[in-house]
Amino acid sequence: MTTGLTFVDEVILTGSRRQAPTLDSFVVVRAEAAEVTAYRALRRDVFVHEQGLFDGSDHDDVDDDSRTVVLVAVATHPSSGGEVLGGVRLHPALPGRDLGWWRGSRLAVASDARMLLGVGAALVRAACAEAESLGALRFDATVQAQNERLFKRLGWVPRERTHLHGHPHVVVDWPIARVQRLAGATKAALGGLLSTLVAGVPQGFVGDDGAPVPGSDLVAACDAILPSMVERDPEWAGWCAALVNLNDLSAMGAAPVALLDAVGARDASFARRVLRGLSEASQAWGVPVIGGHTQLGVPAALSVTALGRTARPVPGGGGAPGQALRVTADLGGGWRPRYTGAQWDSSSHRTGEELRALAGVVPALAPTAAKDVSMSGLVGTTGMLAEASGCRAVLDVAAVPAPREASYGDWLTCFPGFAMITAEVSTSSTTGARLPGFVTTAVCGELTTGAGVGLRWPDGVVTEAVTSTVTGMGAAS
Repeated sequence: MTTGLTFVDEVILTGSRRQAPTLDSFVVVRAEAAEVTAYRALRRDVFVHEQGLFDGSDHDDVDDDSRTVVLVAVATHPSSGGEVLGGVRLHPALPGRDLGWWRGSRLAVASDARMLLGVGAALVRAACAEAESLGALRFDATVQAQNERLFKRLGWVPRERTHLHGHPHVVVDWPIARVQRLAGATKAALGGLLSTLVAGVPQGFVGDDGAPVPGSDLVAACDAILPSMVERDPEWAGWCAALVNLNDLSAMGAAPVALLDAVGARDASFARRVLRGLSEASQAWGVPVIGGHTQLGVPAALSVTALGRTARPVPGGGGAPGQALRVTADLGGGWRPRYTGAQWDSSSHRTGEELRALAGVVPALAPTAAKDVSMSGLVGTTGMLAEASGCRAVLDVAAVPAPREASYGDWLTCFPGFAMITAEVSTSSTTGARLPGFVTTAVCGELTTGAGVGLRWPDGVVTEAVTSTVTGMGAAS
């Protein structure tokens, strides 16, 4: 973020054109048109006239990008007239598709507002928060070398040194922990919680989506739906209860056989709505509900167990260093109403024939390991596959198939409807695999030695999305 901010430890007031405002006399906001104009004029004063970094104008293509966001610090003292004291802009780092890589630049603070006001620091902090709210998974800036200390104090990490406009600069990164927080909230406690039960899990299937039933070719899967989701959208909850369990079977290469349900509801009317969604899903996938349990007069609750068959279940922990990672997903559909950024609905518009065809994806790919993308999102689920395989995963962000309507930040952390992450010994091993015509598949990373998940960006930089294991359950075998 080329910046006109000068960080000082002591302040000597000499020749300022007005008395400095008090510490609480400004607010950082998204700029409106008039404030953008004032911000650009301030930038010109700082970078062209004061510092001589540019000749005539510092305007560039980023200013003309409709996605660029400008934040300004506006004086709030009654006598200030809403003067813009400083500003900064945020924008996608690359032209074209926004991959979730954002950049801060042109941080400028008026010369007489650089005196113990904290304007520059406030703008930097606000830019970090804004970047995360925009779905960024990577946020960086190039700052003048004299400002490195400020950025380090604010939590930024220097990456490399360079020269721009004849002056030394430092490239700094703001660590974004969106994926780590998601994994921590949804999966991190599992290792400790389930440690006493792991002894009963079939060898090689610890932490898997389903469980091979010993002595048979059956695979069983069980998932519960969040009670809050059951309460506010009971029909959709019923549909999703079937969807997530059938995805679990699909990840193991199992053909679905039957479903069982357990429903809790405050009354029969509410239970009927939940069961309507489950019934519609059962008919769409052609998988019968053969039994279960219904309890009335209790808070909303819903879980479903799915049974499938396969002689050779695919483990989630069958990967190894050197193997390629592939994502196969149904990109059709759109965000579920009221779940934008969190749940992608790829299934409700599909025919029963299309839905049933998805069970053939993993058998067609014949991978060494497979997991369906779940609550921890695509990156978190990749981390679970890597952890179960005793590996580290690196994903090439630009290669991950994603819908045009979804930002990469949301797509890599949402529940995507139907998406599989698989590992394969060689990318040529899937040549000729017969997949449904409406799914998209691409190799987009690899397993390596180590732990966690790194995101590799088009410039070759790898940022850490998951720093260690996801569940704490460790390798499957």
